[in-house]
Amino acid sequence: MTDIRREAATLIDALTRHVADFPIPGVEFKDLTPVLADPRGLAVVTDALAEAADGVDLIAGVDARGFLLGAAVALKMGTGVLAVRKGGKLPPPVHTVRYDLEYGSATLEIPADGIDLAGRNVLVIDDVLATGGTLAAAAQLLVNSGARVAGAAVVLELTALNGRAAVQPLQVTSLITD
Repeated sequence: MTDIRREAATLIDALTRHVADFPIPGVEFKDLTPVLADPRGLAVVTDALAEAADGVDLIAGVDARGFLLGAAVALKMGTGVLAVRKGGKLPPPVHTVRYDLEYGSATLEIPADGIDLAGRNVLVIDDVLATGGTLAAAAQLLVNSGARVAGAAVVLELTALNGRAAVQPLQVTSLITD
C-alpha cells in the first residue's frame, strides 16, 4: 500500500460519519460527506483514487458523490469526466441500463450523442461499493456504448455485502474496507 493510500485510509476512518438505521432500520450508513468537506481529506482521497487511473483517458463518475470524486480525479489526471446519471436526468437520446440494488431497482444513463466512447479507456469512480449493482451497471453501460472499462475505484468497500463478486472480472481499487 502506498503512503497516500495509507493516509487516505486513516482520514476516511477518522472522518466518516456513521448513521444508524438509515436508509432503513438495521442498516448503518457510512456518510463520506465529512471526508469530502475536509480539504485534506478531499485532496488525499483524490490523490489515492488517481493512482488507479493510470493509463485511462476518461473518468466516469457515478451519480452523485462519484461526480465530485470523478471530477477531482479527472482534473488531477488531465482527462475528461463523464457523469453517469440516474435515470430521467438527461435529455434524449440516452444509453440506459436498469439494475437491482439493495433496496429496489434503479436506472443509469449516459448521453447517446455528443461523446464518442468507442475505444476509450475509462475508469469508473464511485464513493461506496456495497452489493456491486451500481458499479456493475455503470461498467455494463459504458461497455455497451463502446468503451473499454479499465477498472473501478471507490472510497469505501463494504466487504460483508460481497460487491466484488457482482462486478467480476472488473478490477476494483478500494481505499478502505469495512
